[in-house]
Amino acid sequence: MTPLARLIAAQIRLSGPMRLDDYMRLCLLHPQHGYYATRDPFGAQGDFTTAPEISQMFGEMIGLALAQSWLDQGRPAPFALAEIGPGRGTLMADILRAIRILPGMVEAAQVHLVEASAHLRQVQRERLGAVTHLDDAAQLPEMPLFLVANEFFDALPIRQFQRTLDGWAERMVTLDDTGALALSLGPTAPGPAAPEGQIRETCPEAAPVVAAIAARIARRGGMALVIDYGDWDGQGDTFQALRRHRPEPVLAHPGEADLTAHVDFRSLADLAAAGGLCPSRMVTQGEWLSRLGIAARAERLAAAGDAGATAALHRLTAPGEMGHLFKALAFWQPGAPVPPGFEPLDR
Repeated sequence: MTPLARLIAAQIRLSGPMRLDDYMRLCLLHPQHGYYATRDPFGAQGDFTTAPEISQMFGEMIGLALAQSWLDQGRPAPFALAEIGPGRGTLMADILRAIRILPGMVEAAQVHLVEASAHLRQVQRERLGAVTHLDDAAQLPEMPLFLVANEFFDALPIRQFQRTLDGWAERMVTLDDTGALALSLGPTAPGPAAPEGQIRETCPEAAPVVAAIAARIARRGGMALVIDYGDWDGQGDTFQALRRHRPEPVLAHPGEADLTAHVDFRSLADLAAAGGLCPSRMVTQGEWLSRLGIAARAERLAAAGDAGATAALHRLTAPGEMGHLFKALAFWQPGAPVPPGFEPLDR
């Protein structure tokens, strides 16, 4: 057992089976043994590679999209340029470089990073210099907000419910006869009809995050961009663990593996609309980046001697790579122009 697994087992013996969201929160954020609290998980030496680490083109396209929205909304100054779940700061560094082409934008931007990991905060300071770190989205400032969330919502803790013959039962973490962590089902409760065995996931922590973002944008303007893996109204068991770039059972190495679940983009759009914003249609990452002109950027980089530009373009946009697995969604203030590469959602 990992050190965190022993702590979780002791807590289960004391208090009974543990909900999946509580398990996931401990695994990722425990102050001594949590995954994000103890390591840099990104890149070849970590457990996974995100789009900003693949190529500068990803951040450049996002930066140019933000720049166009800032221009379309009258160049508000000052404004908050924010990222939630900013990793090593690679994406924000690329965004800041890209928006320098628009006079006055960098000078008007106040960079705010929502980051829970003390280790990653230090990495971000080393890369970006002076930034304002926030503990959660509720601390975002009251000013026009242009925000990016890349691979953030997939890491929020989830709950799972499974349909049984007698109703819906919550999936829990318990101990088997040997004392090892195991999955079990809690008491049943009535609910909508569904095939036996069907699993539905909810993400309770997504609502306050979207509500905080929506409140700022509804009052002060701006836009939010979400890029993540998932689908529109997705169902089924998507809870997964990744360690050393390979999938493994979600209970195998608590605190030493990344835990995620697919994002339900319909729920995010509904939350944004409930907060007074206009959500976009969901679009695949590949289609969105193509609309923004990433192929032309790759050609220019390749012509300038970037030998990896063509391969990076394929990895970011191809259907068999990140192009279809990852999706993009935007929210903006009613009456403001639609952000580049998106279409309004017909509701």
